[in-house]
Amino acid sequence: MNIICEKSKLLEGINIVLKAVPGKSTMAILECIVIEVRDNMIRFIANDLEIGIETIIEGKIEEEGSVAINAKVFSEIIRKLPSDEVTISVDENYTVGIYCGKSKFKIAAKSTDEFPFLPTIQKNNNIRISQFTLKEIIRQTVFSISDNENTKVMTGELFEIKGNQLKVVSLDGHRISIRKVTLKENYEDVSVIIPGKTLIEISKILNGGIDDEVSIYITEKHALFEFGDTIVLTRLIEGEYYKIDKMLSSDYETKLTVNKKEMLDCIDRTTLLIKESEKKPVIIDIKDSGMRFAMNSAIGNMDEEISAEKEGKDILIGFNPRFLIDALRVIDDEEITIYMINPKAPCFIRDKEESYIYLILPVNFNAQQ
Repeated sequence: MNIICEKSKLLEGINIVLKAVPGKSTMAILECIVIEVRDNMIRFIANDLEIGIETIIEGKIEEEGSVAINAKVFSEIIRKLPSDEVTISVDENYTVGIYCGKSKFKIAAKSTDEFPFLPTIQKNNNIRISQFTLKEIIRQTVFSISDNENTKVMTGELFEIKGNQLKVVSLDGHRISIRKVTLKENYEDVSVIIPGKTLIEISKILNGGIDDEVSIYITEKHALFEFGDTIVLTRLIEGEYYKIDKMLSSDYETKLTVNKKEMLDCIDRTTLLIKESEKKPVIIDIKDSGMRFAMNSAIGNMDEEISAEKEGKDILIGFNPRFLIDALRVIDDEEITIYMINPKAPCFIRDKEESYIYLILPVNFNAQQ
């Protein structure tokens, strides 16, 4: 194998596939990036058996072939080379030569025989969505997935399609995030759980262009995302997702309309008095005069009031400030509407069209203050 590529193109491909290279593995081959040169294409491949990524890079092909090279060593070498043309060659003993300007490296590599290449997926009924929309959906929901592997379905997001409506749901036991978007076409009904880790990595790769599309293919066990010269294949999470419809109430006793930035900044200030190990709630006292935020901790206390338009009853309620901050940060509306029932029932932040819904459970602050 022998190829010549610009350093920038090599780094571009490496940075994409590195997202599917495990930090440590009992299988050394999984810690490798495969360079596969055939059919007039230079392809980089990585696979940790949960997520696999392939991307095609530009370059001049002198000789076809393939090699598995340690991802960490390879990426660091390329990163620190001069910004110039790079030649990569592989001999019959799988020794990789890397040449750039006056720099020369020789490193031991492996055959690709034991590498788990991505399985071939039947590309039927692709779902098309803009890169911008998919990136936004992930940003606005993925923060509320769980990191507890004991509740596997909570570590993923529900992708549900009915007709031309896509609904994405994430939850962690304390909050629920929902985004709904209208697709350009009607599709067959789909309901799958996609790992949050995969979605986070996809979001990092997407360029976010409005006119650039992602094609999504769903099979019984996999989801394939195809965009530009890159494909990302992930295993689906098996199991049944939680029935959340019963948790979503349209009833309320208190309705608030408030400037999102003012509320976000105010809550953010309350966290200055909380150590990372503490779980102190922010107490919100809602009256006709507005919203009063209070924090009382070992460091000190804080009190601030902002204006808000209230309908219904006064209410005194406590929340984990981080949960409110996470939701408010991803809402793009200047003004938001919050619905509450009582100090022990979930609050809802949603727009009129319900294109986004954030459910957050309150905290029993009487026991903690």
